[in-house]
Order: sequence, then C-alpha cells, then structure tokens
Amino acid sequence: MYLALLVIFLQCSELYTQEKVFTFNTVEIQVQPSVKVKNGDPMSVVCHADISKSTNFQLEHNFTIFKDGKLVFTTVSDKEDARYEVSVARSSDTGDYKCTVEAGGKTRTSDSLHVWVQGMTKPILTAEKKEVLEGEVVKLRCDLPEEAPPLYFFFQKTKMNSTPQQKYVFEAHRNFSVMEFAVEEGDNILQFDCFGKRYVQLGFETSEHSNKTLVTVREPFIKPTLSVKPSSNITEGDRIQFECSTVVARMRDIEIILQKNKTILNSVREEKVLKYSTVATLEDAGEYLCKVEQGRASKTTKLNVHVSELFPKPILVASMNKLDENKELTLSCSISGFRKANFSILRKNSNGDIWLRNSRNLTMRVNVNDTGSYICKAEVKGIVKESKPVRINVYAPVSKPTLSVVSGLPQVVLGKPLRLICRSATGTPPITFTFYKGNEIKKTVINDTYATFLDENIRQNGKRGYKCDARNNHSSGVKTSNILNITVIVPIRNASLGSIPYGEVEDGSETAFLCSVNEGSWPILFRIFKKTDDKVPLFEKYEYADRVMWRKEGMSRQDTGTYYCIASNQANVSVKSHPITINVILASWQKGIIAAFVLIPIAGAVIATSWWFLWKKKKVKGPSMEMSGSALAANSTSEKLTRQHNDGDYYSGPDLESAEVEYTEVEVSTLDPHRAPVQKGTETVYSEIRKANNDSVENRHSIIRGHPDAT
Repeated sequence: MYLALLVIFLQCSELYTQEKVFTFNTVEIQVQPSVKVKNGDPMSVVCHADISKSTNFQLEHNFTIFKDGKLVFTTVSDKEDARYEVSVARSSDTGDYKCTVEAGGKTRTSDSLHVWVQGMTKPILTAEKKEVLEGEVVKLRCDLPEEAPPLYFFFQKTKMNSTPQQKYVFEAHRNFSVMEFAVEEGDNILQFDCFGKRYVQLGFETSEHSNKTLVTVREPFIKPTLSVKPSSNITEGDRIQFECSTVVARMRDIEIILQKNKTILNSVREEKVLKYSTVATLEDAGEYLCKVEQGRASKTTKLNVHVSELFPKPILVASMNKLDENKELTLSCSISGFRKANFSILRKNSNGDIWLRNSRNLTMRVNVNDTGSYICKAEVKGIVKESKPVRINVYAPVSKPTLSVVSGLPQVVLGKPLRLICRSATGTPPITFTFYKGNEIKKTVINDTYATFLDENIRQNGKRGYKCDARNNHSSGVKTSNILNITVIVPIRNASLGSIPYGEVEDGSETAFLCSVNEGSWPILFRIFKKTDDKVPLFEKYEYADRVMWRKEGMSRQDTGTYYCIASNQANVSVKSHPITINVILASWQKGIIAAFVLIPIAGAVIATSWWFLWKKKKVKGPSMEMSGSALAANSTSEKLTRQHNDGDYYSGPDLESAEVEYTEVEVSTLDPHRAPVQKGTETVYSEIRKANNDSVENRHSIIRGHPDAT
C-alpha cells in the first residue's frame, strides 16, 4: 500500500512540476513617446518581458531599470510590463537605459537604449549690487537648478552699443557658478546675462540665455582737465606751467599724476589740483598725460605741447683729430646764425665733465694724457645746449721693439713650435706689429703694447733669423727690432755603446768604452752606467762631439757585468743604448802561477807512482826468472804493443818514443811448504815492458802549455 502511495505522489509531483515550467523569450526596453524628448516634456521608460509558460500560472517579476549603469527604478509585478514615469524630462535624463527582469530564479537583461533629452532649462542670473562705482566689481551668480553637473557657465557683460565681453567657468560638481566683472572707466549702464552648456554625444547642448540684469555705474570723480600756461606753443627759455584738476565725490585715496613719455613729473594725493612748472627746452616738447586714480578707477587726459627753438645746438670743431704729442691743437665753438651766447669748452669724463675755458676758442699744446672727447656748451636766457663730442687722439712714438722667445732662451727643439713676443716699451696704442722670418712677412697683429707669433714650421736647415716692426699713428713711422737668431736643437738619436776589448777582459788590464750617437746638437751629456747600480753613473761628461771615450784601468772580477750609456742634450730627451756584457777573466801570469801550484804536486805524485810501479815489477820478475830457468828464455814469446807518446801535463824518465809493451804467459811452480812434490800450473802475469828504440833514446823533461782560456 505504501509503495502505491509513493508512486502516486511522485506522479503528482511530476505533473505539478510540468505545470510551473516557463522561459524568457525576450526582454525589451522602450521610451515613449520617442528616444528624443524635448526638455520639459513627460517621458516613459517601459520594460517588457516576453515569457513562454507550460500552463497558465501566476509568476512574479522583479523589474529593475538602469541609466548609465546606475539604478533609477525598481518594482515587483505579476504583469509582464513595468513603467518608469518621468513627468518633466531634463537634459540630465539623457543617457543609456537598460532593464533587467528576474522571475522564478531566472534573469534576463535587455539591450541598451540611448535617450536624448534635447535642450536645457533656462538659467537664473542674479547680481549682488544694482549700482556700483567705477573701479569696483560686479559679482554675479548663474544657476541651472534643473540640471546635473558637469556644466559650463558662460557670463556676458554688455556696454551700450558695444560687443559683449564673455567669460566662462567649468563646474564639475555644482549646478551654479559665480563670476566677477570689473567696472572700468567709461562704463555707464551695464547689462549682464548667462547661459549654460553640457557635453552630450560628442557635442554640446546649450541652454537659453538667462534673464538680463542691469547694473548702474556712478563716477567717483570726473575726467581730469589739463592746461598749460602761457599756451601750448612756447619758445625755449620761457617758463611753462601745467595744471591738472578733477571733481571728486570723496577725497579718500584720490591721486593725481602728471607724466611725459612714461616719466612721472609730479604727483599729489588726496588733493583736487596738481601744479608743475619748468623752463621750457626743446626736450620738453611732446605729449603730457594727467591721470586720476582712486581704487580701481582711473581716468586720463592728454595734451600736446610744442616748444620752438631759441637757438640751435653749438658745433665744436678741432684743428685736427689725430696728432703727435707736443703739437698744437685748436678747438672752436660756434652757433650757426647766432653769436650772442656764453660759450665754454669742456673735456668729457666719467666722473663729471672737466671745465677747460669759458671761451669760444681754445688753443693748447697736447700730450698723450689729452686724448679724449671734448664738448662745448652755449647758454642763452638760461637755456644751455651742448655740442656733439669731438674725439681727439694724441700719439707718442713707439720705441724700438724688442723681439724675444717667450720661453726665455733663443733656441727651439727641432719639431717643437717657437713662440716669439714683440714688445714696445713706449708708444700710444693701438700699435701694429709685423713679424718677419728672414725677409718674409709671417704675421701682422694690432694690439696695445705687445704681440706674439707662433712658428710651427721649424726645420733643421731653415731660416733662423727673425725680426719685428712696430708702428702707430705717430708720424715718426716704423721702428724695427734687432735680428733674433734662433738655435735649433736637434734631439739625440740612436745611442750605442762599445768596448775595446769586447766581451772578455783580462784582470788588471784597461778597457776603453765608446759611447756615440747618430744625431744630436752639441754639447751632449754622455753617461755610462752599470746595471747593478743604475742611479749613479760610472762616467759622466759633456762633450762637443757625437762620441766620447772612457778608459777604465785596472779591471777586476767585480767589474764583470752589463753596461749601457745614456746620451742627452738641451732637447731634454735622453736616449739609452743597448747593453753590452763585459766578462773579466784571469791574466796569463795568474794562470801560470795556478799551474805551478797545481801541476807540480801532481807531477811529483805521478813520478812517485811510476817509481813504485817499476820497483814492484822488478820484484815480481826476480823469483819468476829463477824458477823458470831456461824454459822461460826458450819458450817465451813476446807480443809488442806500440804506444804513441802523447803530450801531457807532465812526463818523467827516458824518452821511449817507440817502446812496446809485451805481455808474456809464464808458468810458475809453487813450492809446497811441506816439501811436497811440485805442482805445475799455469798463471798469467801481465807485465808492461817498455822497449826503447835503438836509434832514439833520450831523456825528456815535463812541459806546461798555457792558453788565455786555461786555468
């Protein structure tokens, strides 16, 4: 029974499950009346879900509507539609809309739909004051209460019959902005308005202009008046007087300024009138400006003044502009077409002009200290005018120049540059110096007291005579230096060292060392060193030649070693030779003494050994001959060995040049000590027998042969 109930329950569950099956076909979003909505009109955003069901059953839907990713509306309904109503659409409602529907654990989202609300609300403009003074500011506020930032605010200031002056402000987080406009001179009734802009779809949406606001401007003072007395056309020497005045509402902070060409001549504060007077000159002609300032307000008045010339500037004339010292100079001052004036002649100086004479003319004998600029001044009716300066140059003659080498000595190393200096002790600059090599001009320099010349083309056999000229504007002409002869120092090249004898030297003998160079200017310093002591030379000498010889007497074994030489001259370049090796050996007499002390004992020992050997041989031969008897004489056979005589260190005894050595086999009978029968046996005895030739028998003494190499 339970099994049957379970089967029925499962079937019922399956039927119930099949009745609740549904699926989303589509989810769509729409805007009514259209996706383009006029600002201020109503707008409806509709989200629709198209769903298929297995049976007709109730299903709750969760609707969510987003604008630009932000939630703007949500509702729960058993219907398949949801409506988001916007009663008054604003530009802030522009954006991308989409909706999401969730039901029975399933969710579906619509595509995105862009809605554009065209137009913006009209902004509201307010002014802080309706009446201001010149120099003050007008503070304005523009509001877009129905719009959402970011917004651009544009403000406009309009004068009567003029183009509006515009300013703008970007507001990222506010829907209003504040702006200030300065009230300038001449502003009377000002009109202000504003409008807004916002960025929409790669473009700008612009609002209507706001209400127009009028601001009245009052003058804090009137435009100043500027007058000149006696008139605007005057003559040099006349006194001219300026007067600048204004009418002001309040005196505090009022200032009046008189200026000409940006130069302020006079000013007063908290007064209504400014006065300024001076004696007119030609420089006083031009445009004058009177300016009244109070706070930011400013008003100006201009006036042109013409000044007629009373007399022209004087002219200074010199008898000559360049002259020798101790010559006479005359300066004359004059005014074209005008003679009644007070003249004075002066010399210009940085610390103030130096007065020379109150006169039209000046004659003086000049020296070099009179070089400078001179002027003359003329005065008529208190008007002083100055001439253009005249330059006077007084010249002292140049002295005979001296030519020398900058380094000091009149010499140069071959291959190195030569720097010369030509100098004149006296003479008014500028001085023109000319350098010569031989008779060829090498360089011309204009300087004050000296000039230098660099000759980089120094040759061993080239011209070595130099001179220079000096001249200035003095009439004495050119002065020439003495000829300077330069010594060209040739550096040392290829030093070599040799010796006589070379290689081996007998102890106690003399050795000659020869150090020479292939090339080099004299004198040459020659130094000979031994390698074991490189710091101190064994020999040192200056020589006016390309070689030097050093004789060293009494060479000893301590002088064995390696030698080299170094040569140098005034070129300050040292050249080192290749080394040579000297070996000190024993002298011949030293070898003889050594031979005497060494060979004589050896010869004695040899003689003693020979004597003992012969004595031993005789002792052996005696018994043998007695025992063998005639048998030895009959049966002996001799073999001769010829021994050639060799020269040796020693020799003693008869000279047996053809002696032969015979080796004889002898039978020796040995006697039994107990008188037993004689036992016969054969014993070989080798004996050296010297056999002399019959025709050449003589004695020789021992001989010692010496050689330079023997020891």
